[in-house]
Amino acid sequence: MSRASERLRVITGHLKRPPAVIAALGTSAPSAVHPSHLPPRFRYTFNSDLLTADQRLFYEENGFILIKNLVSHDDIDKFRDEFERICRQEVEVPGLMVMRDVAIAKSEFVADQKAVSKIQDFQQDEELFRYCCLPEILKYVECFTGPNIMAMHTMLINKPPDAGKKTSRHPMHQDLHYFPFRPADHIVCAWTAMEKVDRQNGCLVVLPGTHKDTLKEHDYPEWENGVNTMYHGVRDYDPELPRVHLEMEKGDTVFFHPLLIHGSGVNRTQGFRKAISCHYASADCYYIDVMGTTQENIKNEVIQLIQKRYSSSEGITFQDSWAFRGRLVQGERTSL
Repeated sequence: MSRASERLRVITGHLKRPPAVIAALGTSAPSAVHPSHLPPRFRYTFNSDLLTADQRLFYEENGFILIKNLVSHDDIDKFRDEFERICRQEVEVPGLMVMRDVAIAKSEFVADQKAVSKIQDFQQDEELFRYCCLPEILKYVECFTGPNIMAMHTMLINKPPDAGKKTSRHPMHQDLHYFPFRPADHIVCAWTAMEKVDRQNGCLVVLPGTHKDTLKEHDYPEWENGVNTMYHGVRDYDPELPRVHLEMEKGDTVFFHPLLIHGSGVNRTQGFRKAISCHYASADCYYIDVMGTTQENIKNEVIQLIQKRYSSSEGITFQDSWAFRGRLVQGERTSL
């Protein structure tokens, strides 16, 4: 970790939080693939006794896999309680970013979950960060990253009922657009439904197989009623590609590759749709310079945000912004 990123970690520690259909295979699915029929080399998964052969093949082909009933309802209820405490400003979390939907951002602030559409970077909140360390999560993560695991990006999404402007949707995007570390094949997201998630309240939508393609150019979509901060979308992809709507029950968890194109639809219900997620990377991954690449726009936006929030941010790089919030959850911190 660089001196600049360590300085940023110290700064955030002294600041108060500012307002701010393909059927996925389950854990018990038997292997229907004879070993002689397996490909000579798996690109996206490591050998383990956890994933069956057909589960590995499914992820290799589609870029995601849904595991049913993985996280206990008791844990999810505790995460929900902590989220609500944060919304009521009963706890202060260093470095936490609190976001509100663009449709309600200018409304009168109320210290309640209805004012918050997402929190990011909760790695300093020990209760929420416990999600990232759950053994039932990590045993699957290791299948994609290997044994040395860093938790790099944390989110709890509280998708609001749409105010009629369709701002509750999330444009189709690739998560790798936000990450200045590689290789992509050793990064994975775990995304857990905190309640029933379906097409009515805006479930995840994925384009199977797009993880095999390259990182595409992203920018803010030209939507009539505006787009939420940092909700970049892929500028050019085939809209005719098959889509899968990932309808999930409370505790279900989907693991997906950072190049998989995905997004979410409008929340057409009167309730909020909650999910908690963490992006993991192998600690053996390394940082890259995104200057001159399609990621330069998000790099500039992140640096501007850091400079706005923290007065002593001179010299902080895009890579630093990720290094200071990454936390080791298993093994050794070998590189990241």
